[in-house]
Amino acid sequence: MARYAKGVFAGFVATAVLSVFMVMKQMMGMMPQLDVVAMLTTMVGASSPLVGWGMHFMIGSLVWGGLFAAVQNRLPGGSMILRGVVFGIGAWFLMMAMVMPMAGAGLFGLGLGIAAPIMTLMLHMIFGATLGAVYGWKRAEAAA
Repeated sequence: MARYAKGVFAGFVATAVLSVFMVMKQMMGMMPQLDVVAMLTTMVGASSPLVGWGMHFMIGSLVWGGLFAAVQNRLPGGSMILRGVVFGIGAWFLMMAMVMPMAGAGLFGLGLGIAAPIMTLMLHMIFGATLGAVYGWKRAEAAA
């Protein structure tokens, strides 16, 4: 499996894991105003949340998964999981500095409350750890 294909696969799995946590957060009523899928749906002028979910998975799989495959060997950290966490923090920073303001939530999502950047940081660290773990597994599998 080519490097970028491994990254896209790892990105898809990491996005699926992240999505489970996002849905659980919503079901528990934690920060209902922080709904990234609704934000993505609204940003493109769509009415169906399926569009937002599709965008969420495309960004997580193609953009972040592919980018991780391209840069993972330059990231700090001894293990792929740690490299993934570092990458996840970088992705979080870009989301907070670019996507949140474009979605009307303000810089670092502070328009949604102080918990927004903390919650999203934790979610991105989970995403990154999963991304690194799955990418490392696929890389080791290919080497065997």
